[in-house]
Amino acid sequence: MSIHSSLRGVNTLVGQRSVLTRTERLERLKKEGRFDPETDSPQGLPKVRTNFRVKSKKKEEEEGEVKEEE
Repeated sequence: MSIHSSLRGVNTLVGQRSVLTRTERLERLKKEGRFDPETDSPQGLPKVRTNFRVKSKKKEEEEGEVKEEE
């Protein structure tokens, strides 16, 4: 059975991708200095992290208050 169109999310295709394309990986590696186009091969590239967890502001504020109390 399919889902009724009114029940679907509006932006089902938009979101955080977990995989980068080869060109995106090359760009990131060049920025980090881990890839030299003259000497390195574009095949067998190392893995590149795509998503970093960021502490929420609430948690940072709570930790700051706890540190100030000590």
